[in-house]
Amino acid sequence: MTSHEHDHHEGAHGAEPIHGVDAGAMHRVVDDLTSALHSYVDTAVGVRAEFGATEADEDPRILALEATVGSLNAKLYDLLHETLGLHADLTGMSWDDEEPEGQAEEGEVDTFHLGFVVGPPQATSDLTLDSVLDMVDTGGAELARTLQEAGFDVVEWGAARGAPVHFGDDDVDDVDEDGDA
Repeated sequence: MTSHEHDHHEGAHGAEPIHGVDAGAMHRVVDDLTSALHSYVDTAVGVRAEFGATEADEDPRILALEATVGSLNAKLYDLLHETLGLHADLTGMSWDDEEPEGQAEEGEVDTFHLGFVVGPPQATSDLTLDSVLDMVDTGGAELARTLQEAGFDVVEWGAARGAPVHFGDDDVDDVDEDGDA
């Protein structure tokens, strides 16, 4: 690797904006990818006219074009990474009813659950299964504090025994932080 390549690589991953980037190679890969996708659609229509869905999925022409698309996606990823320092997620899928990951609107919240299946202590102990909820609650408080320190807005949190904690207007009975309905 020459010192120029090293400097370019460091700049692509650095904190400073980069200027004068030649996007030509990236556009060429996008053009190749577009062409491969059009070929895939045309080939898929033709193969499906000959075979059923299961056979079409395994047709060598389809598999070859899928490999080409995958290879071009990887090439585009590498170029974006090497040139701009981006970790582009261009091959994920989402449907209209799903928000793309990382695209949360302001004020949007989501729920996360942490569950344990716990049996009684193996040795003689003063602890019972009833004490587990207190331990989980203590851990939840620590986790909530860690999330807040990281900049997240922890709107609610709770610990429950036997079922996940439900918040808001879900179609379930309200459950308080101790898991009681």
